[in-house]
Amino acid sequence: MTFDLTPEQDQLRDAVRALGRRYGHGYFVEKAKAGEHTTELWAEAGRLGYLGVNIPTEYGGGGGGITELAIVCEELAAAGCPLLLLVVSPAIAGTVLSRHGTEEQRKRHLPGLADGTQKIVFAITEPEAGSNFHRLGTVARRDGDGWLLNGRKCYISGVDEAGHVLVVARTEDSSTGKLKPALFLVPTDAAGLTRSKLDMEIVSPENQFLLYLDDVRVPADALLGESLDAGLPALFAGLNPERITVAAMGAGTGRYAIERASGYTATRKVWGGRSIGSHQGVSHPLAHAAVQVELARLMIQKAATLYDAGRDLEAGVAGNMAKYAAGEAAALAVDTAVQVLGGAGMTTEYGVATLLGAVRAGRIAPVSREMILNFVAQHVLGQDKSY
Repeated sequence: MTFDLTPEQDQLRDAVRALGRRYGHGYFVEKAKAGEHTTELWAEAGRLGYLGVNIPTEYGGGGGGITELAIVCEELAAAGCPLLLLVVSPAIAGTVLSRHGTEEQRKRHLPGLADGTQKIVFAITEPEAGSNFHRLGTVARRDGDGWLLNGRKCYISGVDEAGHVLVVARTEDSSTGKLKPALFLVPTDAAGLTRSKLDMEIVSPENQFLLYLDDVRVPADALLGESLDAGLPALFAGLNPERITVAAMGAGTGRYAIERASGYTATRKVWGGRSIGSHQGVSHPLAHAAVQVELARLMIQKAATLYDAGRDLEAGVAGNMAKYAAGEAAALAVDTAVQVLGGAGMTTEYGVATLLGAVRAGRIAPVSREMILNFVAQHVLGQDKSY
């Protein structure tokens, strides 16, 4: 057992950290409040190869794994630039295409994902079903040599920045008549696909949308994989990378908040010329938050290592635990940072209150802390299913 990164992973961490700090949280907030996207940061990260670290080399990627992509997510977040589309496009779509796409689909989409010139977002959540794919109402039916898609999706990130959306729908199995999940690569400008922006109380340059699919016709090769049988394994292929990279983003955000707060409390002097950080009422909450973030980072590293080793079932448990731990730690770290900074913590200038909405959402999405506890109770502790 080792907790050391390889020399290549160390170099990646240092390089991404340097890139993130050149842009910084001020850039992130400025873009968000102007209703703009982090286009420059994304493009540079793509040119430098950071967006495609987990994509096979034959498609222009770095040939690494989720461990490397988690490093990218964490270090950008630690610089104050938590980019949700890193989770959606390289982690989910990139992994699903790499593992289950046809060769033509991989050649068409993976190089663009790797260099940042293409983004593919992911649409599973629905107003009535949440993320429960057993209750999905979006249905795909055969229409000549293509497919017709009808349904609604909600909380779909970054549709306005993407060329395609990976839509999870249900199709009828001709042999059984039962509905089964399938994934479709749908152009975001397809006829019948419309969107409505959701106003969120989150400071982020990445937007959330409702999607409406009304007789959206796509060709046969829009179906991900060689057949309908690819749908279920393709769907699950994206879940572990999603949880691990979301957790990494949360851990990075927690590190950022603690660094900002620690720098302030070590130099701020009020009572008798001593720094406020010398008082345990200030330092202990920060130290506690730092411990929680570091524990989450260890679980993230374990989950990513298991996933990259092909141990999917174990990675599923570790990935869920990592996401839970990082969500709690990030929320604690940001809230603690705001508290120890006092009034300064609520200002835009000090750059921590701007993250309150995002870290609170991290305890809800992409899977709530309660559903993770249900998962652990059932699959680790052997308890009966509660829902």
